[in-house]
Amino acid sequence: MTLVSRSNMESHKDTVRILVLNPNSSTDMTHGVEEAIKSINLPKSLHLSTYTAPKDSPASINDGSDLEKSTAVVLADFDVEHAAQNYDAIIVACFSVHPLVGKLSNLLSESGVIVTGIFEASILTALTLLPPYALTHTHAFKTWGIVTTGKFWEEHLTAGAAAYLGSEHHGAESKSGKFAGVYSTGLDAGDFHGGVSPEVIREKLKTATKKLLTSSDVGCVVMGCAGMAGLEEIIRDAAREQYGIDAGNRVLIVDGVKAGAGLLDQAVKNSRMFTD
Repeated sequence: MTLVSRSNMESHKDTVRILVLNPNSSTDMTHGVEEAIKSINLPKSLHLSTYTAPKDSPASINDGSDLEKSTAVVLADFDVEHAAQNYDAIIVACFSVHPLVGKLSNLLSESGVIVTGIFEASILTALTLLPPYALTHTHAFKTWGIVTTGKFWEEHLTAGAAAYLGSEHHGAESKSGKFAGVYSTGLDAGDFHGGVSPEVIREKLKTATKKLLTSSDVGCVVMGCAGMAGLEEIIRDAAREQYGIDAGNRVLIVDGVKAGAGLLDQAVKNSRMFTD
């Protein structure tokens, strides 16, 4: 179990200790996550550490078999007792319906450690940031949608969003209420860390983003891959080109790792408030 601590893990009732768990074996990916975290104006009481899966885990999680493999490798390596004693919450930094979210939650339930994934955190954040209701009975909701990597994720994430929200699922084209759908770039997570040229990444990410933006009145774009950390400006440019400068600047762009850190910080504090 490899940990990179961001600060001393001293015990204090006001301290929130979060482990950001990268279930793939890419240290470059973990570094990108760390850089995203550093850009957040975090409270001093929030302590973050990172974990990178062992080398037997896939370097990039691109499909269902990679999800299962990474789950098996991490569970074989992960020290549950250590986690129960040293963390208040864990965020699984893979934008997917990752089995580790449920499995670690079950393993750590008695210790009170809160576990979520960047996928689930992004959904809650997007829904919180959007207007709660349509402005009038004739005006549609502001929507949120996901820009992701490969084609596999369109069906996977659409089904996952429906399951998480408790709504009906009708395939990859399902769209209802505030959810505008999932649009893929054709890349994989490793491509964002040297796999392909920045020019190709920019072109494919902008193209996928514009497809999402033309689907409805999108108010929030969720970056559907931890490897996209730091690429917000590409999505912002696409929004400006599609909606105009002023409206494009108002589109919210959600990074799942940042969303997860903020969400779990508050979740831990709420848990303490409502259980004390």
